[in-house]
Parts: sequence; structure tokens; C-alpha cells
Amino acid sequence: ARCPTSVDSLMNTPNKSAPASAPPRRLNWNDPGVRSVVYQVLALAAVAWAVWFLVSNTLHNLSVRNIATGFGFLHREAGFAIGETPIAYTPADTYGRAILVGLLNTLRVAVIGIVLATILGTLIGIGRLSKNWLVAKITSVYVEVMRNVPLLLQLFFWYALITENMPGPRQAHNPLPGVFISNRGLKVPGLEGYSLDWMLAGLGLAIVAIILLGHWGKKRQEATGNVFPLGRAAIGLLIGFPIIGWLVSGASLTLDMPELKGFNFSGGLTLSPEFAALLAGLVIYTSAFIAEVVRSGIQAVNNGQWEAAGSLGLRRKQVLRLVVLPQALRVIIPPMTSQYLNLTKNSSLAVAIGYPDIVSVVNTTLNQTGQAIEGILIIMAAYLTVSLSISIFMNWYNKRIALVER
Repeated sequence: ARCPTSVDSLMNTPNKSAPASAPPRRLNWNDPGVRSVVYQVLALAAVAWAVWFLVSNTLHNLSVRNIATGFGFLHREAGFAIGETPIAYTPADTYGRAILVGLLNTLRVAVIGIVLATILGTLIGIGRLSKNWLVAKITSVYVEVMRNVPLLLQLFFWYALITENMPGPRQAHNPLPGVFISNRGLKVPGLEGYSLDWMLAGLGLAIVAIILLGHWGKKRQEATGNVFPLGRAAIGLLIGFPIIGWLVSGASLTLDMPELKGFNFSGGLTLSPEFAALLAGLVIYTSAFIAEVVRSGIQAVNNGQWEAAGSLGLRRKQVLRLVVLPQALRVIIPPMTSQYLNLTKNSSLAVAIGYPDIVSVVNTTLNQTGQAIEGILIIMAAYLTVSLSISIFMNWYNKRIALVER
């Protein structure tokens, strides 16, 4: 007789330990997951319909008025001059090159403004926490006044101050040889020649070398405790690399002196009144907000850090530079990014004082071509690209200095 618990009986017996198959899930409106999916689909459909309606309505209106669309106008001759051109440009060039000149003008004032506003705002923010009563009060008044006066009014003020109180070119102030100050701007001697590009390349290499050297010096200090003299090495690199570039290129460099010819100056470098007024307004206005960011960041650091560093014999300046500011950066960087973006976007007010930024150039372009929608899209794309680039860089730097949990 075969055992009832044979292999055949075991194989024919259902496995009671196996989990039963789950019943199919039914769509129930009371299920939060179902509702969230439905709401998202409806929201996406509404956005798609709104975009379709706007685009189709715009194209219909343009076709009714026989207005051409597209960016083909960028290859046509511009036919208008631009007062400040960081690259070669003539009215015979295309609209595309004219818009590139405007974009470079915007980037120039934005980059220089960010650097100067950061320096000035940091000094004012530290000054607000000074134990000197006069310094603290002066910086506090500066912050309160500059933050509450509209930027456009400040631009008008600086532009009127520069243009109306300065003499004409023939009566220009000449404080130094080759330096002239008039209502046409500040004229200073410039450099020309084949070696100039090599010297600029050497300066760029020096900056990269300083960054790498600082990173190496920090690791060396953490490993050995020896401080690397980065300041003296940086000065040597900033002077030595451009000189090497000048020698390698054949030392072909001449000094271009400005001269009065007719009713204006020719030669040299020019700092126009429009650029100076725009830069002054942006720097002074934004530095007031940066000062508050720096002040709040320093105050976010525990007072025990000041006391502990002071007990080691460090002076107040050393405590601020070596102990407090490195910790405050983790609080300062996120709101500082917003101020950099504000400065870049506020540069669009340059059109009010005649500085040829991208808004001014595109406005002239769309007035001549009638391509208003394309012009607005170009301006939006330019500011969006610049703003996202600044945000990406600042977010990368913020992650780099963030504390890492262990």
C-alpha cells in the first residue's frame, strides 16, 4: 500500500501557505490616488488648451494683418548705429549681430555690477554690525534710504548728475595726461596691438591657476597645518602671466591716447555717461539689499563662535574673516542669488537713460521690422538663459559649501 502522504498526494494538495491573488483594483472617486491623477490630467489639458488658443489666435491675427512671422529678419541689414559696441559693429551688419551687441552690453553691466555690489554690500553689511556708533548709523541710513527709493529714480538722478554738471568736450577736465572728463564720458588711454589678446589669455590662465592653487593650499593646510601664502602667489601670477604673454607674442603693444578732434574725442577707452549712471544706480541700489543679507547671515552664527575664537587670541577682524564669515556663507548664498538675479533683470531699465542694452536694441529692431512677438521672445529667452545660468552656478556653489551630515 502506498503512503497517503506520498509525493503524488502532496503535489495534488493545494498550497495553503501561498498568498491569494489580490482582487483587481476598481476605480473609486473616494481614492485619493485616483483623484490626484484625474486632477493632474485635467490641469494638463487646460494648460495645453490655453497654449493652443493663444498660439492659434496670435497666428490668425497676424495672418489677417499680413504680418510675416519667423526669425528670418535676423539676417537682414540692421541700418542703425549703436553707441557702445564691445565687438565690431556697423549699421551694415545684420539685426542678429545688433542683438548680440545688446546682449553683450547687458552682460557687461550685469557682471561688473554683481562684483561691485557684492563688495560694497558686504562692507556695508559688516558696517551695520560695527561697534562704532557713527559707522553703524551711517550704514543703517544708507540701507534704509537706498532700498526705499525706486531704482528708476536713482538712474535718472545719476544720469542727470553726470551729464548736466560736466563741461563739453572742448572744456573737458584734464586731471592727468590722456584722461578727459566731460559730458561725453570718461576718456582714458587704451592698449592696442597683437599682444593684447595674449595678455588677456595670460590673465585668464592666472585666474585659473590661482583657483587651483587655492584648492591645493587648502588641502595642504588640512594635512600639514602649514598655511600657503596664496596672496603673494596670486599677485605674482596676475603680473607674471600677462607679461609672459606679451613677450611670447612679440611685445607688439601700443598706447592709444585719446585726442580731441572736432566736437568729440577719438581713440582711447570710453566710459560713457549712460554706462556709468546705470552701473552706479544698480550697484548702489542692490548693495543695500545685499548688506541686509550679509548682516542677517552674520547674526545667524552663534555668539559662542565669537567668544571661542576670541578666547584663542584672535582679533575681531580675524574672527570675522576666518571663523564667522565662512559659516555665514551657508545662510548668505541662497538670498544672495536672488539679489544677483534682481540686478540682472533690473538692468532692463537701461532703456530709460539711453544705454544700448538688449531691450533697447530689440525695441529698435521690432519698430523697424514689425516682428514684435519674435522680439519679445528674444528678450525673454536672453534673460531666462542668463538667470538660469546664474542660478545653476550659485546652487552649485551653495552645495559645495554646505555642511555634510555624517
